[in-house]
Amino acid sequence: MPHYDLAVTPLREFNQALHALREGANDTAFEVVNPRGHHSVAVGIDSPVSVDVRGSVGYYCAGMNDGGTVTVHGSAGPGVAENMMSGTVVIEGDASQYAGATGRGGLLVIKGNAASRCGISMKGIDIVVHGSIGHMSAFMAQSGALVVCGDAGEALGDSLYEAKLFVRGTVKSLGADCVEKEMRPEHLELLSGLLSRGGVEGVRPEEFRRYGSARKLYTFNIDNAEAY
Repeated sequence: MPHYDLAVTPLREFNQALHALREGANDTAFEVVNPRGHHSVAVGIDSPVSVDVRGSVGYYCAGMNDGGTVTVHGSAGPGVAENMMSGTVVIEGDASQYAGATGRGGLLVIKGNAASRCGISMKGIDIVVHGSIGHMSAFMAQSGALVVCGDAGEALGDSLYEAKLFVRGTVKSLGADCVEKEMRPEHLELLSGLLSRGGVEGVRPEEFRRYGSARKLYTFNIDNAEAY
């Protein structure tokens, strides 16, 4: 297992080692120690490698991940898994703002809480948060699913498109065009799979409520002008 100590090795050297891997390489499991809040740790992964980061990271950890498995044994700063394409990113602690922003695929798991704008403009990513999320989460979320086992802040799902939102706790307020929807059997099945993939135990899908788009902002309507 390649081992990188970021107190000694420049971060650029570690990221370059991830990008230089050739198909069929044997050393595909990396361990990183002393991240010390570095920004852009393990960005741009484009192969099925695994990275264990022993500590907390700064901005944009695992950004643009495409096929890798990144586990942060600590907390993450803003933009973790931003624009992720595929693979899995797990944050054992908390995540700051806009976690999973613009994500197009893969799975982001946050075992603590997430701050504001979690899942903003998500485009296919699935996000599972064991704790609570902040305001304006899932703003303009287009597709994918956001699962929140705790509470959600103000303006959840503002200007939502077709992403599916599941919240177990209370929602402080819903954003423009976001409404509570019926939880049908197919949604319970989807949610059950997401909870399993996200490592959530002792929680039943029936304990959640589903939210989605009312589809009233897709085209301009003078009666809704104040919502634009």
